[in-house]
Amino acid sequence: MASSTGGLLRAAERGYLSGRWSGASVTTTLGVPTDRAHRGYRHEALVYRGLDGFLDVVVPFIRDGVLRGQPVMVAVVPRRIEALRAALGSDADAVHFVDMAELGANPARIIPAWRDFIDRHSADRQPIRGVGEPIWVGRRSTEIAEAQFHEALLNVAVCPDTPLWLICPYDADAMPAEVIEEAYRSHPAIVDHERYRGSTTYGGAYHVGDLFGRELPAPGGPVRNLVSTGDDGYQVADWVRRWAEASGLSVRRSGRLAAVIRSITQSVSRPGHSEVLQLWQEGSTLICQVTDSGRVQDPLIGRRPPADETPRGRALRDANEICDLVQVRSGPAGTTVRMHTRLT
Repeated sequence: MASSTGGLLRAAERGYLSGRWSGASVTTTLGVPTDRAHRGYRHEALVYRGLDGFLDVVVPFIRDGVLRGQPVMVAVVPRRIEALRAALGSDADAVHFVDMAELGANPARIIPAWRDFIDRHSADRQPIRGVGEPIWVGRRSTEIAEAQFHEALLNVAVCPDTPLWLICPYDADAMPAEVIEEAYRSHPAIVDHERYRGSTTYGGAYHVGDLFGRELPAPGGPVRNLVSTGDDGYQVADWVRRWAEASGLSVRRSGRLAAVIRSITQSVSRPGHSEVLQLWQEGSTLICQVTDSGRVQDPLIGRRPPADETPRGRALRDANEICDLVQVRSGPAGTTVRMHTRLT
C-alpha cells in the first residue's frame, strides 16, 4: 500500500514522504535533503479514510522520524495506539504514546503537553515529530467545538522556527463534512487522498480571533444568577460548593470547583465593576459561568506556562485541571468563562 505526506518548508519548499509499511521494515523517500527535513513548525491535517488509510501515512511518517533519531510523540485514541504499535513493531519502543482520550478530554490541556514535549526535546534545535488527534468519533458537540478552537490555536501557540512537524488525522469516512471543512480552515497544509496541497480556506490568526470572539450557546437549563463584586469571594465560593454538593458532586470535587470559581472572580475584580456568576445543569454536567465586562486580548490565556500568565490566566489553568471542559470567549461585550464538570 503506497502512501504520501508532505508539508511546507519556509512556506515555499515542499516535502514528500512515501513508503510501505509491513512488519518492521519500511522504505521511505523524503523529497528534501536529509538535513533540511524540517527546520520550522509544520502543522498539517491528514484527511484519511478508514484505519488502513490512517496507517498508510502515519506509520511511514513515524518510522522515518525514528530512523532519523527524531523524538516522536503520538497522541491518539487507544484503538489507534494499538494499531500503530502492531504496525511499527520494535520501532514503537522509540515512540512516546499518549492516550488522547485522557489528555484531550479537556482540549485546553493539549497545548501545554506539546509545549512540554518541545521543551524537553528541541532545545538544541533538533527536529521533532508529532501526531495529534483532538477530534474523534463519539466526542460531544461541545468538546468538538473546543477541539476545533484548539486546532486553530496551534497555529499561533508554537513559534514558527520551532522544528516540530505535527500532523492531525481526520477520518473522512466517519466524521461529518463540516468537521473536515473546519480542519481545512485550521491547517495551512492538507494531506488528502494521497495528495499534498495547501489549504485554500486556511484562516491563520484571523480565524483564531473569529472563534475567540464568538458568543457561546445559550444555557440549556434553568439558570441561577449571582452578581459578585469581587469582595464577596468566600460567600460566592460557599454558594457554589453548596449547589454542587446538592446537585450530586462529591464533597472534594465541590470544594475544588468552589475554590477555582473564587480565584477566577477575584482575578477579574475591578473597583466599581461586578461579575455575573451563573449556575445550571445540562444532563449529568454542572456548568458554572463567570461573565465580566473586561476584554481579554490573548486567546491562549490559560494555556501558557504559569510564569507567562496573568492572575486570570493562572486561575484558568487551575480550572482546566479541575474541570472536564473550560470555554473562554472574549469580545466587545466582555469575557465569558464557562466551566463544565460532569457528575460521573
